[in-house]
Amino acid sequence: MSDFMLPDIGEGIVECEVVEWRVAEGDVIEEDQPVVEVMTDKALVEITAPEAGRITRLHVPQGEIAKVHAPLFAYEAEGADSTETAAADGEPAEATSAASASTGDSQAPSTAGPGQKPASRGRAAKDFILPDIGEGIVECEVVEWRIQEGETIAEDQPVVDVMTDKALVEITAPEAGVMSKLHVAQGEIARVHAPLYAYTPEAGVGEDEESGSPAERQSAPAATAERAPEREASSGGPEGVQGQGPYGRIPAAPAVRRLLREHDLSLEAVPGSGKQGRVLKEDVLNYLEQGGLEQGAASASSEKASAASQATAPASSAPSASSQGEVRVEPLRGVRAVMARRMVESASTIPHFQYGEEIDVTALLALRERLKPLAQAEGARLTLMPFFMKAMALAVREAPILNARLNDDVSEIHYLPSVNVGMAVDSRTGLLVPNVKGVERRSLLEVAAEVQRLTEAARSGKVAQEDLRDGTISISNIGALGGTYAAPIINAPELAIVAIGKTQWLPRFDAEDRVVKRAIMTVTWAGDHRVIDGGTIARFCNAWKGYLEDPESMLLHLS
Repeated sequence: MSDFMLPDIGEGIVECEVVEWRVAEGDVIEEDQPVVEVMTDKALVEITAPEAGRITRLHVPQGEIAKVHAPLFAYEAEGADSTETAAADGEPAEATSAASASTGDSQAPSTAGPGQKPASRGRAAKDFILPDIGEGIVECEVVEWRIQEGETIAEDQPVVDVMTDKALVEITAPEAGVMSKLHVAQGEIARVHAPLYAYTPEAGVGEDEESGSPAERQSAPAATAERAPEREASSGGPEGVQGQGPYGRIPAAPAVRRLLREHDLSLEAVPGSGKQGRVLKEDVLNYLEQGGLEQGAASASSEKASAASQATAPASSAPSASSQGEVRVEPLRGVRAVMARRMVESASTIPHFQYGEEIDVTALLALRERLKPLAQAEGARLTLMPFFMKAMALAVREAPILNARLNDDVSEIHYLPSVNVGMAVDSRTGLLVPNVKGVERRSLLEVAAEVQRLTEAARSGKVAQEDLRDGTISISNIGALGGTYAAPIINAPELAIVAIGKTQWLPRFDAEDRVVKRAIMTVTWAGDHRVIDGGTIARFCNAWKGYLEDPESMLLHLS
């Protein structure tokens, strides 16, 4: 018996209402038969049967809410019925278990042939289910497979790196064995609670090697090769045909239908290469690569309109203008996708108040040069960032509202007991903002060690999620890359962020009106104008500036 998981319907939908069940428990179903209609907040979606079989249980009653990636209904595949019959007729238990294992492959025979032992490898193979990574994450991108099919794996050996919305996560092997199948290709999306890869445990490896003759061990690949022409013939050849399926509709998975909608394509326009004309994801991608979208637009409009469309739409004319190259398309995933959503939300929901200032850091640079050898002796790399953070934690005493948060309904201000200063790091996976916890309680050397640790982790994409949580105020050191001014966007739910520009040696007047050479650094603050006004952020910045321009004054306040 298998559970059918409600697939990802797209557009960030995580649940839907079951409108109507087309089948009842005990009914026989066929592949691609409509089973249930569900209503999202955008449209009515029809869910079809993944394969032939019999419905055993409806997990979600009509009118109730179904969750994406949760069981929707249970069914017995068509091969499972023959398995039960064989067991009832008194066939050996070994043959029955082999038949049960074969139901996972729609192309495999349901029972073993006369005199042929079932393949023990199929019986021993286990699926590794992608675990819940936390933070409400339901999917992740497979960045790199460390192991290939057929290779031996050891317990706790790194198998694959996956990228979540926040960080790079390393998945290790639960036990020793042999990798038998990679369910998700590199660069594709893996779902939480769905199979990530299949492996044969170590105990089953020796059994596979010893059971059966060499000819029997070769029978499974040979059978697959013999069935390949049959599948090609049934699907209408390699070019693909357009079918209507047994229920008068073109077979296609929900993910394929979503891909068609994203490209404004009709299902009828794409030739299907799957069984009974099923349209596969590869069919849609091939159609787009061959300029099917442009051909469809040309056939739906006049020659003049088509020429105008090609002149105004570079993407449509790209296939014919090979001398200009092709548009490279890269999916927006992982950290970059999260940053895009959060920055739009922050900029559109928080009224930003900008405030700029110049800070003379000549004395700070001199102090840092004197302390660098001492810090190196302790194994720490002393940059200016620890000084910025420590001075900020001291300045919070004079304006604690900059280290506060608003509650969800914007009716309360929560003043936070700890100053957790975040720093924006330009990593290979996108912009990450890990934070140093409890800066007010740490020494300058401890802050420097934390800054070094978090920077190295973020740039490698392996920063821990606890280091990304609970930040209270942020620093963006854009000046390290170049740039004098920036207008930062607040990292919600924080209330303030500062962008630090590059330090320049500029002429300034001293107390005796003489022109002197000074190291001038520009800073630009962004504050949440719902609770932070100009006077508040000016007073806070003046206190912070005072500690940075006279860094030795911080010694009076260090605990």
